Amino acid sequence: MFPGPRGRRFSMNNPFFFFLILIPALVLYPGCEQEGPRISEISPRIGMMGEVLTIRGENFGEEQDESYVTIAGIAPTSSSYIEWGDGRIVFLVPEFGESGLVYVHRGNKKSNPALFSNRAAIPEPVSQDQAGIGPRILEVNPSSGAIGQMVSITGNNFGTSREGSGVYFAWGAEASASAPAGTGGPSWVEVSESEFGYDFWSEREIRVRVPDGAISGSLEVRTPRGASRPGFFEVTGKPGTKVYRDKRIYALSYSVDIRVREASSSNILYLWVPRPVTSASQRNPEILSRSAEPYIENYRGVSLYQLRDLRAGSGAGIALSYSVEVYAVETAINPSQIRVSRQNSPPATVAAYTASSALIPSDDSEIKRQSQAITGREQNPYLKARRIYDWLLQNGNIQWDNPDVDARDALLQKQADPYAAALLFCALARAGDIPAQPVAGVLVDRAPGAFRHFWAEFWIDGAGWIPADPALGAGAAPPSFNLRQDHEAYYFGNLDSQRIAFSRGQVSLSRMDPRGRTSVRDRDYALQTFWEEAAGGLESYSSLWSDIIINGVYVQ
Repeated sequence: MFPGPRGRRFSMNNPFFFFLILIPALVLYPGCEQEGPRISEISPRIGMMGEVLTIRGENFGEEQDESYVTIAGIAPTSSSYIEWGDGRIVFLVPEFGESGLVYVHRGNKKSNPALFSNRAAIPEPVSQDQAGIGPRILEVNPSSGAIGQMVSITGNNFGTSREGSGVYFAWGAEASASAPAGTGGPSWVEVSESEFGYDFWSEREIRVRVPDGAISGSLEVRTPRGASRPGFFEVTGKPGTKVYRDKRIYALSYSVDIRVREASSSNILYLWVPRPVTSASQRNPEILSRSAEPYIENYRGVSLYQLRDLRAGSGAGIALSYSVEVYAVETAINPSQIRVSRQNSPPATVAAYTASSALIPSDDSEIKRQSQAITGREQNPYLKARRIYDWLLQNGNIQWDNPDVDARDALLQKQADPYAAALLFCALARAGDIPAQPVAGVLVDRAPGAFRHFWAEFWIDGAGWIPADPALGAGAAPPSFNLRQDHEAYYFGNLDSQRIAFSRGQVSLSRMDPRGRTSVRDRDYALQTFWEEAAGGLESYSSLWSDIIINGVYVQ
């Protein structure tokens, strides 16, 4: 028995007593769950084997116990640890490669990554009098900056034009738990021409913008005469983290079959065949086989094939197979760290991806009105984009098999399929002054099968392109597709690797012949202004573009 107020007594057999005990237990229970470790900084960021490295952050644990650190998948020996505390770890750097991602492992949880680079792998500036005809980097100015910032590279032997040349920044993916140590190490991401990354190119100077996906590490200039010794660039100003993981390698094939009905001499049929795009999350597309050589290998992301002097009653075609690597993208953005000012924004990117077009009518009065109603007085572009995404999920009636509508009709009728949902998201974002672009491709089912699909990306200064998939967020997926349980939250800022992209934005093509007759394919696996162009005496023909066939999937 326990004394109560005013002389009343409480018995342990009294249910009210257990209710009083239960309340604090319920309040305290959530706090018992162990939070994962988080790295805030490492010092130094550049060092050598055997030097002391300090990691600062939180939730490391007061004692090391079974916890440990890895650099590029390499764990220091137990004797290498000098200090281990809940907010600080000090240890000696183990032997590893050029650079690698640092993680703190505690229990079954892993921290966010931080990049540590090996000083021994970073070259000294190359002097002017060194021999050789390959490109040489003398200075990178500034030597650090944010995604999208302009960088000047001075040196020599760059070439008078960029033909066949490029600038590459360090890029890294997180290795899976089952992958061998070091397999997730740094690689490269090229400056993007389609995103206005190249500003100037001459024999002695190059000006580029830091590409989406770049991380601190090496920087190279590559030309037909060779690759430069790498310089070093530190990526700063990130308002959060962006991680690439869950790598999948797809083998795929597709084809075009032509049947000629009426034709006279001297005719040409041009076929603009989409290629898997190259981006920070989709990498290394490689031709496995093709039935003919293209007239132009890569023009604005498509291969141009030319079929000449076709005869009535004849047939022709193109068959292709590719392999491509696709990574899931996962972001954790802190909106308070986003600069709302446009002073450091890439002007060409902002102008191109906030412009109105027939496909994305962001200047339509209804779309502008709805965008303003959704975003209100919010100025932060990330939070504005989130409001648009949430509004679409709640009000867009997005269904996999909804009737075909465009962006404006999707808004007025309050119904959309994945195509219209992606375009409407971009239109509402652009109307709110947020750079955005639609992405077209295929979802890869577990069968495996491939379904045409559309999603979107929006630009945040310092973070680059952030993915959003309103359709999958709303649960609008093929019946057999293995949809995530957390799809509403996941598909804003994150994207799975169960897809292959064939276009980012609409690919604007120009006729090869001013009198050429073009053919458009709406809602296909790429967004192109046209797909076919008939010129000369080709009067009548039919074309059959196959679906994308997945021939194999390798999951790392």
